[in-house]
Amino acid sequence: MDLSKINSLTELFFYRYEKQNNKDKILLSSLKEPRKNYSWQQTFNSINKFSDELKKYVNKGDRCLLISENRPEWFISDFAIMLSEAITVPAYTTYAERDYEYIINDCTPSVIFVSNMEQFKKVKNIIINKNFIKKIFSFEMLEGINEDEYINVNNLILDNKNNYFKTKITRKDAACIIYTSGTQGNPKGVILSHGGILNNCEGAIEILKPLLTNDQTRFLTWLPLSHSYEHTVQFVQITVEARVFYAESIDKLIKNMNDCSPEIMTAVPRFYQNLYQKINASFNKASGIKKILVQKMLNLGLKKIKKEPLNFIEKIQDILLDKIVRKKIKAQFGGSLKTFVSGGGALDKEVGFFLNAIGLPTLQGYGLTEASPVVSCNPINDIRVETVGPPFRGNEVKIAEDGEILVKGENVMLGYWNNQEATDKVLIDGWLHTGDIGVFEKNYLKITDRKKDIIITPGGDNISPIKIENELVNSELFEQAIVYGDNKPFLVSLLVINEEKKSSTEEEIKIELEKINKKLSKIESIKKYLIISEKFSIENGMLTPTLKLKRYKIIQKYKKELEKLY
Repeated sequence: MDLSKINSLTELFFYRYEKQNNKDKILLSSLKEPRKNYSWQQTFNSINKFSDELKKYVNKGDRCLLISENRPEWFISDFAIMLSEAITVPAYTTYAERDYEYIINDCTPSVIFVSNMEQFKKVKNIIINKNFIKKIFSFEMLEGINEDEYINVNNLILDNKNNYFKTKITRKDAACIIYTSGTQGNPKGVILSHGGILNNCEGAIEILKPLLTNDQTRFLTWLPLSHSYEHTVQFVQITVEARVFYAESIDKLIKNMNDCSPEIMTAVPRFYQNLYQKINASFNKASGIKKILVQKMLNLGLKKIKKEPLNFIEKIQDILLDKIVRKKIKAQFGGSLKTFVSGGGALDKEVGFFLNAIGLPTLQGYGLTEASPVVSCNPINDIRVETVGPPFRGNEVKIAEDGEILVKGENVMLGYWNNQEATDKVLIDGWLHTGDIGVFEKNYLKITDRKKDIIITPGGDNISPIKIENELVNSELFEQAIVYGDNKPFLVSLLVINEEKKSSTEEEIKIELEKINKKLSKIESIKKYLIISEKFSIENGMLTPTLKLKRYKIIQKYKKELEKLY
């Protein structure tokens, strides 16, 4: 299958559907609702029926806001929106109310999809008197609302129509707008094209080809589909005709891996860090012969991943340890895992070496929403843990004079929605300025630093520190603030108290922070803080002449104190 000849993501799905010998083969499965399985035929019917209904309310290019946890209906709705020639706008279920308000006012959706009453409540008050919203679609019944005010998709009759709309969508048309945090506070809507995501799929297939089975390759999905990483993965899953399982929650991930025995799983660094801690803790409890075997397995595994040669005896030992130790470790995760893929943030090299050494191959990649999102990834046959792999085919990647990574290709975004000024800052002569600093080592890209003021959590979320700092200094209590927490489990802050409020008690400070945290989403909230007496100023080198925080210098000065908060 030549993806370069496919015109749109919907065409990709229908091409794969038509190639199915058994259209009753299961495609989508919910582990939360085990009876909820969709075959290729049912998925095909549902997409067509959703789209048939949706076309009554949207025209080409209209936006459709999609607020839902991962489930089969998310996938179906996304394809139905695109089939209607509209644009999907995914939104996290964890957003604060004002984030939804900003996105709704910014992208003016014609239709809003919500999964249930819980999600509807989050936007209920915002959408009052928004005349541009023509209809609400829901995956479940909404209580206390007139039935004519929304469409419960379960009430749509899924007939066995064997035709589908012929669209005029091209590779250059917008497929989705994914909002990502900007340095100035408000999120920016990244417009990704059908061709950009298809181009990303081409690169992904090259990486996954050695791992694919003749039968359906099993994927477990848990990272929110509103994240650009997982959003693109669903199209990769269609390309390889996979069986897709939707996890119940991150808390039940290990259980769910045993439920469905996935062969490939994509996740963010936070998941791998937790895995590393749990497995390492169990290794530390080992004693006697078990401890010796574990240590030997780790040592030999590390030699292999670091490409240090094994002698004849070590090779024999390693083969035996594969069967005695590594097989048991793999069994805890369903027994069939061929690889983990890590993206959405930097994977700690110690974690990467450890997981690969114990027989859980982990491929680290690199990307950003603006690149659809993957730029590069390690291949399974040549993993170099301290790098993010060679660039995907179709990506042109170069290093600017100041070390910044620049990307060019079909996968680069069309621009930011309603924000030409921000677009012009990062798209220059067709090159996407990533804001990350890197080098090439034998064609493998290595990230060495970050140029932009964005905090990336271990969960892969992008957080604007400026947005939170603005909230803090808007308070009468705080004169200055800086937020810290890149690749950390939570955010902390350095705070300078206003002169007039110097006598504030610790209790008053905590109450004020609680009030501010209520305005922020869960991942943006400040968990710990440090009060400092020295103000940031031009004189002490902490402010620029235009009174902007010299973030790097401040963090460098207070790094030890900040780290102690963890």
